Amino acid sequence: MGKVYLVGAGPGDPELITVKGLRCIQQADVILYDRLINEQLLSFAKRDADLIYCGKLPDYHTMKQETIHHFLVKYAKKGKIVTRLKGGDPFLFGRGGEEAQALMKHDIPFEIVPGVTSGIAVPAYAGIPVTHRDFSGSVAFVTGHRRIDATDAVQWEHLAKGVDTLVIYMGVKHLSSICKQLQRYGKRPQTPVAIIQWGTLPEQKTVVATLQTIVDVVKKQPISNPSIIIVGEVVQLHEHLQWFETMLEEKMVHGMR
Repeated sequence: MGKVYLVGAGPGDPELITVKGLRCIQQADVILYDRLINEQLLSFAKRDADLIYCGKLPDYHTMKQETIHHFLVKYAKKGKIVTRLKGGDPFLFGRGGEEAQALMKHDIPFEIVPGVTSGIAVPAYAGIPVTHRDFSGSVAFVTGHRRIDATDAVQWEHLAKGVDTLVIYMGVKHLSSICKQLQRYGKRPQTPVAIIQWGTLPEQKTVVATLQTIVDVVKKQPISNPSIIIVGEVVQLHEHLQWFETMLEEKMVHGMR
């Protein structure tokens, strides 16, 4: 019997993977990796390791989740060391819990290797702390890819009234509905909002507006997935603390000289 490691690869910057996560890549016989994994990490794999792409796009799955479960079990039963490489953290909107359950069902030994989640790292790279003594004493991580309807009303009311900072994953498609719901249940229209695309990577782009204006701003400055939405007063700090994008601009200027 082999073993499976469910590994969080971090938000994109390959240097943000953990030491243990890197070791799992180096020792694996088989690596199943997702679409948003920085493929530089695969260069650390053994030459003879099998690399299996499991990528998923919004509304289009290259490989069904059940098929991923099948491969994890299949290779582990062959005595292989299997690393399941997932973006961010495997247990935060990563379906790692489902994969762990599938392994448990088949008595496959496994370990969870937490990763740096994009919900914290991406705002940090945009100079936005998700908590701050002057602005925010609470933060909630929310998935925004589900269709928003009446059944979500209670959830959005609690989020609007009870949480200082909202970090919304996969929410660009439903941005208009999200903004309407938050305002409907008590968030001020002037509440700052940031959308960060390709966070922690050289392509990182940040757009800042308010709940009232962000939808119109995004129409003029197109933003698509992968993106993180931040709602809350902490977004104000982006203007002063945007260290990463400033660094990228400086590198570009020096490179042009």
